[in-house]
Amino acid sequence: MGIFDVKFWKKIEPSKDNKFLHATYDAFFTLFFKQNEITGERSVHVRDAMDLKRTMIFVVLALQLCYVFGAYNIGHQHFLAIGQHTGIMEGFHLKLIFGIMQILPIFVVANVVGLGIEFYFAANKGHAVEEGYLVSGALIPLIMPPDVPLWMLALAVIFGVLLGKEAFGGTGMNILNVALLARVFIFFAYPTEISGDGPWVAALGLGAESGVMEAQYSWMHTMFNPIFSMMGLSTFHDGTPVIEAFSGATPLAIGYLEGWEQVNAATGEVTGGIVASYTPAQMFMGGIPGCIGETSKPAIIIGIVMLLITRIASWRIMLSMALGTALTGMLFNVWDATPFMEVPWYQHFSMGGLLFALAFMATDPVTASGTNTGKWIYGFLIGFFGMVIRVMNPAYAEGWMLAILLMNVFAPLIDHYVIESNISKRMKRSK
Repeated sequence: MGIFDVKFWKKIEPSKDNKFLHATYDAFFTLFFKQNEITGERSVHVRDAMDLKRTMIFVVLALQLCYVFGAYNIGHQHFLAIGQHTGIMEGFHLKLIFGIMQILPIFVVANVVGLGIEFYFAANKGHAVEEGYLVSGALIPLIMPPDVPLWMLALAVIFGVLLGKEAFGGTGMNILNVALLARVFIFFAYPTEISGDGPWVAALGLGAESGVMEAQYSWMHTMFNPIFSMMGLSTFHDGTPVIEAFSGATPLAIGYLEGWEQVNAATGEVTGGIVASYTPAQMFMGGIPGCIGETSKPAIIIGIVMLLITRIASWRIMLSMALGTALTGMLFNVWDATPFMEVPWYQHFSMGGLLFALAFMATDPVTASGTNTGKWIYGFLIGFFGMVIRVMNPAYAEGWMLAILLMNVFAPLIDHYVIESNISKRMKRSK
């Protein structure tokens, strides 16, 4: 008898009088087992082999490659900053361990705080723990900078869950994407922590005597160095200064200041304190500064394929958002009034979080349009507004966060007019 044996779970089931304990039990029970309650044979309701929790788990699985590469890239950017193991595969063990140790607290805080709120409301309402936060808890760490303060992250999660979901009635009732609300909270409440060049490189602190940025590993070098030494591998070296030419600037930041030619300069020359050495291949593969989950485009594309095969995400929203982005980008290329308008429209898909937003944010089935025609309109407008904000307003890095939240608000209105239009057409045909 073990955790995968239903008899074990039935044996330890607590009394329903203890609401919090039973809600906690039910959350874990339904994680391992699908409910045996089914719709009656004579009912008209639609039956499906997938329940909500299984659907959410598939989305979490589609995010796993973003987590793996995101953890490694955290370490890679850190070691680039101090001039060690600068090759993409050099110091693999150090980069991976460093990245995991950096991302793990972010994941734990995001999920403990968010699920704690979910459990509290479930217990007080007397119903089962809702599954919606499984995806939000997996998305929030991936859209944060790798060095985000944990207390700040906790406040953002509380804001996102309380105002974005619980205030509207819980899972399936929210009108705004919870993960994006958490990010927008940090963006506006603590803008220096999510903008500029500093947040994208982790664990760099000021040296006490030299006044320069140095690598800080706290307990990591003490814990792992003996193991690496025994294996004959390279080790962490605390207090290593950051190289003078490194800034941690993202391709978007370089594009705003210098245009596409500087973004695509592969010489490693420094212009205005910025290292411009991001080739299209580097931006596509992901070895660049940025939010944890947005850098590796192959990892995101594999996630897109998983979501499309399982039919969990809408291909209409993805395609229409891509079309809206491409057409708006082409218009900016023709206009060519600022350096950032020079960026080829197709290169925008490999810069920043566009592809991640297209795959995992815009396709949220709760906050997106529900009608097929509405999905085309909804996705296209996200692409349009996202590109306008990205190119025209350098104060807002990216643009997709604000564009998606804006269209979340208008999604019900879009569906309303689509349905009214269909009713009007049918009435004309009936006459």
